[in-house]
Amino acid sequence: MPALIRVGHKGADALAPGNTLASFDAAIAVGVEMIEFDVLPARRGGALYVAHDFGALDRANPLLLEDALAHMSTPAYDGVRLQLDIKRPGAEPAVAAALRRSGTLSRAFVSTAVASVLARFRELEPGLPLGWTVPDLPGVLLTPPGAKRRYRRLLPRRAAARIAGGAIDALVAHWSVVTAELVEAVAGAGGEIYAWTVDDRAQIQRLAALGVTGVITNDPRLFG
Repeated sequence: MPALIRVGHKGADALAPGNTLASFDAAIAVGVEMIEFDVLPARRGGALYVAHDFGALDRANPLLLEDALAHMSTPAYDGVRLQLDIKRPGAEPAVAAALRRSGTLSRAFVSTAVASVLARFRELEPGLPLGWTVPDLPGVLLTPPGAKRRYRRLLPRRAAARIAGGAIDALVAHWSVVTAELVEAVAGAGGEIYAWTVDDRAQIQRLAALGVTGVITNDPRLFG
């Protein structure tokens, strides 16, 4: 079985404030193979920030995507994949251009729950790996158990169809919807599967045993 890909959520949010250069450096120090971070366009103008939501832009001095990519173009980050989680549609051309300018396009992996964003990136950069973030329906994780079970039952077929059809290359799934059937369906269609956000060592081990491609965590020390 291939080695589990260790992914730091917002860098290493448990070790330093997430979506910052310090958090990215902390993740590298622990030995991750991939860093996940959020990308959000400004309310007005063309600026792109590393931020989860507009509240984050208001509360702090947010990191510009351009500065983040420049930092992750240094030798310390050689070979480390970059997972850009796109929060809003409309910035796809600017994000693709930033990746090209920084020389990080070959290491980039875009994920989002927004179908139109995935389609636009496929047009702009056909070779860029794309991940579909699920659950894609609002509130699924808070629904009664029966509704959640129905979602889990239908997800393997939906994911496999999208991978086989070329719309996506990977599934980025909340750990609670990851089942053996889902892992098998994604692998059978030729895709990858990443589980988010897992901050429990036993849960990481369970997911690794199922055969997921990678696990996203706030605390990469849990992989040790």
